[in-house]
Amino acid sequence: MENSAAYWIEALQLQPHPEGGFFKEVYRSEEAIPPVGLPERYLSPRNMSTSIYFLLRSEDISAFHRIKSDEIWFYHAGSSADIYIIEDRKLRLEKIGMNRKRGDQLQILLPKNSWFGSKVTDKDSFILVSCTVAPGFDFEDFELATRKELLIEYPEFEAEIIILTKA
Repeated sequence: MENSAAYWIEALQLQPHPEGGFFKEVYRSEEAIPPVGLPERYLSPRNMSTSIYFLLRSEDISAFHRIKSDEIWFYHAGSSADIYIIEDRKLRLEKIGMNRKRGDQLQILLPKNSWFGSKVTDKDSFILVSCTVAPGFDFEDFELATRKELLIEYPEFEAEIIILTKA
Protein backbone atom coordinates (compact mmCIF):
# COMPACT_ATOMS: atom_id res chain seq x y z
CA MET A 1 0.00 0.00 0.00
CA GLU A 2 1.50 3.32 -1.12
CA ASN A 3 0.31 5.14 1.98
CA SER A 4 2.24 3.09 4.53
CA ALA A 5 5.62 3.45 6.19
CA ALA A 6 6.61 -0.06 5.10
CA TYR A 7 5.92 0.80 1.46
CA TRP A 8 8.11 3.93 1.53
CA ILE A 9 10.91 2.27 3.53
CA GLU A 10 11.15 -0.46 0.87
CA ALA A 11 10.49 1.74 -2.19
CA LEU A 12 13.11 4.32 -1.20
CA GLN A 13 15.52 1.76 0.33
CA LEU A 14 15.62 3.62 3.63
CA GLN A 15 17.93 2.53 6.45
CA PRO A 16 17.68 3.12 10.23
CA HIS A 17 19.00 6.52 11.35
CA PRO A 18 20.94 6.95 14.64
CA GLU A 19 18.46 9.63 15.85
CA GLY A 20 15.48 7.35 15.09
CA GLY A 21 13.40 6.84 11.97
CA PHE A 22 14.78 5.89 8.57
CA PHE A 23 16.78 7.73 5.91
CA LYS A 24 18.62 7.59 2.61
CA GLU A 25 20.96 10.18 1.20
CA VAL A 26 19.75 11.23 -2.26
CA TYR A 27 22.05 14.15 -3.04
CA ARG A 28 25.56 15.26 -2.14
CA SER A 29 27.00 18.09 -4.21
CA GLU A 30 30.20 17.22 -6.03
CA GLU A 31 31.74 20.56 -5.09
CA ALA A 32 33.15 21.08 -1.63
CA ILE A 33 34.06 24.16 0.38
CA PRO A 34 37.52 24.10 2.00
CA PRO A 35 37.76 24.89 5.74
CA VAL A 36 39.26 28.32 4.98
CA GLY A 37 35.97 29.26 3.27
CA LEU A 38 33.77 28.01 6.11
CA PRO A 39 32.97 29.31 9.59
CA GLU A 40 35.42 28.17 12.28
CA ARG A 41 33.03 25.50 13.58
CA TYR A 42 33.96 23.30 10.58
CA LEU A 43 37.32 21.56 10.83
CA SER A 44 37.34 19.90 7.40
CA PRO A 45 35.85 20.52 3.93
CA ARG A 46 32.06 20.32 3.47
CA ASN A 47 30.05 19.59 0.37
CA MET A 48 28.03 22.63 -0.63
CA SER A 49 24.73 20.85 0.03
CA THR A 50 23.24 17.45 0.86
CA SER A 51 19.74 16.03 0.89
CA ILE A 52 18.10 12.94 2.38
CA TYR A 53 14.71 11.29 2.55
CA PHE A 54 13.66 10.89 6.19
CA LEU A 55 10.75 8.80 7.42
CA LEU A 56 9.43 8.71 10.96
CA ARG A 57 6.77 6.25 12.13
CA SER A 58 4.38 7.02 14.98
CA GLU A 59 6.16 4.46 17.16
CA ASP A 60 9.51 6.23 16.59
CA ILE A 61 10.99 9.50 17.73
CA SER A 62 13.58 11.66 16.10
CA ALA A 63 15.63 12.15 19.26
CA PHE A 64 16.98 15.56 20.20
CA HIS A 65 20.14 16.23 18.23
CA ARG A 66 21.94 19.14 16.63
CA ILE A 67 24.14 19.80 13.66
CA LYS A 68 26.45 22.65 12.67
CA SER A 69 24.47 23.70 9.57
CA ASP A 70 20.98 24.97 8.87
CA GLU A 71 18.58 22.20 7.86
CA ILE A 72 15.28 22.50 6.02
CA TRP A 73 12.59 19.82 6.11
CA PHE A 74 10.17 19.49 3.16
CA TYR A 75 6.92 17.55 3.65
CA HIS A 76 6.06 14.76 1.16
CA ALA A 77 3.57 12.24 2.55
CA GLY A 78 1.83 10.78 5.57
CA SER A 79 0.67 12.40 8.77
CA SER A 80 1.82 15.60 10.43
CA ALA A 81 4.73 15.83 12.85
CA ASP A 82 5.65 18.10 15.73
CA ILE A 83 9.23 19.39 15.75
CA TYR A 84 10.56 20.72 19.05
CA ILE A 85 13.43 23.19 18.79
CA ILE A 86 15.54 24.44 21.68
CA GLU A 87 17.31 27.65 20.69
CA ASP A 88 18.47 30.62 22.77
CA ARG A 89 17.18 28.90 25.94
CA LYS A 90 13.64 28.82 24.53
CA LEU A 91 11.56 25.84 23.40
CA ARG A 92 9.51 26.32 20.26
CA LEU A 93 7.10 23.94 18.53
CA GLU A 94 6.90 23.82 14.75
CA LYS A 95 4.37 21.69 12.87
CA ILE A 96 5.02 20.10 9.50
CA GLY A 97 2.44 18.43 7.26
CA MET A 98 -0.63 19.21 5.17
CA ASN A 99 -3.10 20.11 7.94
CA ARG A 100 -3.27 23.90 7.69
CA LYS A 101 -6.04 24.05 10.33
CA ARG A 102 -3.57 22.53 12.80
CA GLY A 103 -0.96 25.10 11.80
CA ASP A 104 1.15 22.77 9.67
CA GLN A 105 3.70 24.18 7.28
CA LEU A 106 5.07 22.42 4.20
CA GLN A 107 8.66 23.24 5.09
CA ILE A 108 10.47 24.05 8.33
CA LEU A 109 13.86 25.64 8.96
CA LEU A 110 15.92 24.08 11.76
CA PRO A 111 18.64 26.59 12.68
CA LYS A 112 22.25 25.50 13.01
CA ASN A 113 23.39 24.47 16.49
CA SER A 114 19.82 24.24 17.84
CA TRP A 115 18.64 21.07 19.55
CA PHE A 116 15.66 19.54 17.74
CA GLY A 117 13.59 16.40 17.88
CA SER A 118 10.27 15.32 16.45
CA LYS A 119 7.39 12.89 16.64
CA VAL A 120 4.47 11.99 14.41
CA THR A 121 1.15 13.38 15.60
CA ASP A 122 -1.26 10.65 14.46
CA LYS A 123 -1.30 7.15 15.91
CA ASP A 124 -0.48 4.29 13.50
CA SER A 125 0.95 6.69 10.92
CA PHE A 126 4.20 8.08 9.55
CA ILE A 127 5.66 11.16 7.93
CA LEU A 128 7.98 11.30 4.93
CA VAL A 129 10.09 14.42 4.43
CA SER A 130 13.22 15.49 2.64
CA CYS A 131 15.95 17.25 4.61
CA THR A 132 18.41 19.59 2.93
CA VAL A 133 21.55 20.75 4.73
CA ALA A 134 23.94 23.52 3.65
CA PRO A 135 26.89 23.45 4.00
CA GLY A 136 26.40 19.73 3.48
CA PHE A 137 25.84 17.24 6.27
CA ASP A 138 28.72 15.26 7.72
CA PHE A 139 28.37 12.93 10.72
CA GLU A 140 31.34 14.83 12.17
CA ASP A 141 28.82 17.69 12.73
CA PHE A 142 26.12 15.48 14.32
CA GLU A 143 25.56 15.40 18.09
CA LEU A 144 22.90 13.19 19.64
CA ALA A 145 21.71 14.57 22.98
CA THR A 146 21.67 12.52 26.14
CA ARG A 147 18.66 12.82 28.41
CA LYS A 148 20.87 13.49 31.44
CA GLU A 149 22.79 16.35 29.81
CA LEU A 150 19.70 18.06 28.40
CA LEU A 151 17.84 17.79 31.71
CA ILE A 152 20.76 19.43 33.51
CA GLU A 153 20.96 22.25 30.96
CA TYR A 154 17.21 22.73 30.37
CA PRO A 155 15.25 21.40 33.39
CA GLU A 156 12.30 23.59 32.43
CA PHE A 157 11.73 21.41 29.33
CA GLU A 158 11.70 18.11 31.23
CA ALA A 159 8.48 16.72 29.70
CA GLU A 160 9.65 17.26 26.11
CA ILE A 161 13.19 16.02 26.84
CA ILE A 162 11.90 12.78 28.37
CA ILE A 163 9.71 12.12 25.33
CA LEU A 164 12.39 13.01 22.74
CA THR A 165 15.53 11.38 24.14
CA LYS A 166 16.65 7.82 24.46
CA ALA A 167 17.25 6.81 28.07
